[in-house]
Order: sequence, then structure tokens, then C-alpha cells
Amino acid sequence: MSETELQNKIIDWAKLNGWEHYHTHNSRRSPSGFPDLVLVRPPEIIYAELKAHGKYPTPNQRKWLEMLRTCHQEVYLWRPADWPEIENRLRRRR
Repeated sequence: MSETELQNKIIDWAKLNGWEHYHTHNSRRSPSGFPDLVLVRPPEIIYAELKAHGKYPTPNQRKWLEMLRTCHQEVYLWRPADWPEIENRLRRRR
């Protein structure tokens, strides 16, 4: 599964479970490394960097993830193999 396919699958599942999302579609004028997805379902917010199998975050992506963690944000590096965890984390809580 490509990163784009994973992203689309996550967005579809998130919407079904009450999350809004943000993704920068054209990052050429943005600082490099910001996570691929921001998911919001008040009072929760998730920052997620997405990678295809065998791919790794760049130094700037790792920097952003660590800065967000240091600010006590919920941060993930998700790959296709993480789908059960992703599905569970985004599931609507009752």
C-alpha cells in the first residue's frame, strides 16, 4: 500500500468516526517536515506522519514529531502494517 493509499484509508475511516482532518496538499511553500495529517475530534488532536513499508522519516520529519511529543501532543508514525492500531485508535468511542 502506498503512502497516498494509506492516507486515503485513514481519512475515510476517520470521517466515519467523527474526526476532521487537515493535510497540506502542496507543501512547497511550507516548512519541511510537518506531519502528513492532523486529525481533530474535540477534545482530541492527533498528528500523524505516514510512510509506506520500508520508508523512513526525514530528519526534518523526525524533528517535528519530537517537538510535538515534547509539547505533550499525541503523535504517530503510521505504516500500512499499523492498520489494526490505527483503526482502533480512531474508532468512535461510546
